[in-house]
Amino acid sequence: MGPVKGALVAEAGDVHWLRADVALAAAARRQVGQLARGLCLPEEQVARAELCVTEMATNLLKHAVDGSLVLRVVRARGHAAVECLSLDSGPGIEDVPRALRDGMSAAGSLGIGLGAMGRLADVFGVHTLRGRGTVLSARFWADGGAPASGPVGTSGLTRPIGGEQVCGDSWAVRTVDGHGPDALLLMMCDGLGHGPLAARVADRAREVFRDGHHTSPADVLAEIHRGLRGTRGAALAIALVDPSEQRVRLSGAGNITALVVADGARTGLLSMPGIAGVQLPRPRTFEAPFPPGAALVMHSDGLSDRWKPADFPGLFPQDPVLVAAQVLNQAAVRKDDAGIVVAVHGRP
Repeated sequence: MGPVKGALVAEAGDVHWLRADVALAAAARRQVGQLARGLCLPEEQVARAELCVTEMATNLLKHAVDGSLVLRVVRARGHAAVECLSLDSGPGIEDVPRALRDGMSAAGSLGIGLGAMGRLADVFGVHTLRGRGTVLSARFWADGGAPASGPVGTSGLTRPIGGEQVCGDSWAVRTVDGHGPDALLLMMCDGLGHGPLAARVADRAREVFRDGHHTSPADVLAEIHRGLRGTRGAALAIALVDPSEQRVRLSGAGNITALVVADGARTGLLSMPGIAGVQLPRPRTFEAPFPPGAALVMHSDGLSDRWKPADFPGLFPQDPVLVAAQVLNQAAVRKDDAGIVVAVHGRP
């Protein structure tokens, strides 16, 4: 019997980025309402999502230096949710527990409505860096709630280059047989260039990854390389995280940064020169420890690779969506598509 196809855990989808301006609250309410009704959420839950993004928009406009709302549908292990993210560039929250108490606010910091957001959402999270920026996340699950999660949590985020509606970066996560019971394969793809042609490459890579049957990173990389022939190609990395072995293995081609963050230090996993779909050298696989508490971070060159774990105190034990959003928020400083996928071993 040949290898058995793994199940999709999560993948990139349509992401709606709304920049902070005077029409932000109205635009966010309209967009989140459409997403929530598209999932057939009850009207009471739709109303909660609309109120939550209104509070997020109000906070951005009143208190943040600059920022955006990110609205999307996320799918995980057969379940779906509307997810609302707020990302800003400062000034940060001085006292998060105090800010989460209803009615608490201070000049120059967020605070209005944070406690209400925590009650409105099915899942709510916050991470702040004083003077540098805050990320809020709120999730509204359809079909009776969140799926059961294993020891490794995953999430990712993409942002198109300014002026484009689609992103050439993409990511996906699926289960894998033949390894530990909770092993996962992760893909980070950066289609060459920008715009619709790059997005088409990234979408194709995600399709091949989703439908693949191989279990080793090198074999998955080679399979996607074949599937991308005839396209402009992509930088691509495939990682296998196995919590039972406490190891991560990675095969990559092109400029994808992959790091394991553990105990305040980071260990790099190399990608080989090449372009998937165009010219792929013989794949090599690199390994690193992946103990409980570790986080694997993979991102495109739309994010600077010069960040250090010490730049993000308190972040890496958080929900993976906060990890992905805050690293992108701080490191996506280049004029380029940006994409990141994260796996956290043993989130609280």
